[in-house]
Amino acid sequence: MTAAEKRQLAINACKVRMGIITSTHSAKAGHPGGSLSAADLFTYLYCKELNVDPANPKWEDRDRFVLSKGHTAPGLYAALALRGFFPEEDLLTLRHIDSYLQGHPNMLSVPGVDMSTGSLGQGISAAAGMAKGAKLLGKDFRVYTLLGDGEIQEGQVWEALMFGAHYKLDNLCVIIDNNNLQIDGQVSDVMSPYPIVDKLEAFGYHTIAVDGHSFEQLEAALNEARATKGQPSAIVMKTTKGKGVSFMENNAGWHGKAPNDEECKIALGELKAQLAELEGQ
Repeated sequence: MTAAEKRQLAINACKVRMGIITSTHSAKAGHPGGSLSAADLFTYLYCKELNVDPANPKWEDRDRFVLSKGHTAPGLYAALALRGFFPEEDLLTLRHIDSYLQGHPNMLSVPGVDMSTGSLGQGISAAAGMAKGAKLLGKDFRVYTLLGDGEIQEGQVWEALMFGAHYKLDNLCVIIDNNNLQIDGQVSDVMSPYPIVDKLEAFGYHTIAVDGHSFEQLEAALNEARATKGQPSAIVMKTTKGKGVSFMENNAGWHGKAPNDEECKIALGELKAQLAELEGQ
């Protein structure tokens, strides 16, 4: 990755984070914390990794992405808008009556959304089914799915993981956002899923641990996953909940709370300063 590519990704990630703040503020609801922790991944996927076409969202041979932790839709929407799937100004309609951008992704209304999600634990099952379907049809597209570390407390997740390993779905990439916070506090206190890497390896996955805020590490891990044959891959990202907004970072209270007017002003001020610094480099 060149310095220019890294800088542009950082600029785009900052814009995604601004979209998360403005949309949840406009909605007066939503989940900014986990959206912000995954913002760098959303940015990398939609700006570099995924083989998709905003002009043809239902292109049959596109890569698929399933947001298994569907409550972080504000992050996905911001990345989709940045990539050109729909106008960025529509982010301000998040969760409004009659808006197509509801609190969880809807594949029937949102361009670029490949699966309707929201009930935790179910998205990875859909992703595994898509990957199996691609194998049956002789298609070479890849399927990516993002889960929260609190979400993997769900038993259905591990059934889907078994399915992926049993059928040797090397076109499936499972990504865990390990920010160690869920709505009730620390994941390790509520119902510890640790050691996550060891468990995924035991379930038959080629597993890679990364800093989820490092574009270089994300690139290396996704390249390694693509090159792995005969088994599915898993990427465990160590992240910071609320990343990019000082008063939201590592604060479980921002799991599902929208910023008020003053908080939005402060958050956007911080992000605009970060953006100005990046653009001035």
